[in-house]
Amino acid sequence: MKLLIIEDDIAFANALARRLKRYNFDTRIVSAEVDIQSQCQQWCPDFVLLDMNLDGVSGLNFIPMIRKLRPKCRLVLLTGFASIATAVQAVKLGADDYLSKPADSTLVAQTLLGQKLSTTYEPSTELMSADRLEWEHIQQALKANDGNVSQTARQLNMHRRTLQRKLQKRPAHK
Repeated sequence: MKLLIIEDDIAFANALARRLKRYNFDTRIVSAEVDIQSQCQQWCPDFVLLDMNLDGVSGLNFIPMIRKLRPKCRLVLLTGFASIATAVQAVKLGADDYLSKPADSTLVAQTLLGQKLSTTYEPSTELMSADRLEWEHIQQALKANDGNVSQTARQLNMHRRTLQRKLQKRPAHK
């Protein structure tokens, strides 16, 4: 089962790819919009997980192209800024489903496979450690501030030196 993850946040994409291997997905990650078409044509994925925001460009723009190149693939849009309007628009453009971040890896796998969630659905017990969760949050804030440590520290309400120390200590992957 070939899964193409189209996501500009490489750390998030790698973590998601590792977790989805448990569900027998063979994953590739595309982080640049220029590579989307070539990967869809050359690798021929069965599933596509598309981020809503790719370096400031709406993922909605890529749905028609992906649909044209891979009409039978299962296409799921993943977003950190969920709204009913974008969900409706995504489905109208050809997305099969829509998920908002953060999404549990079990939920992502079930959605990609088109499985209905039972009423007894329980999220995976595989949780990130507090250190890893903090690291991911800091990385997202740092990316949003274009790598500006001082600005990120102000946004996170912490001293700049404290943030620099935290950035030097990369936690375990779990």
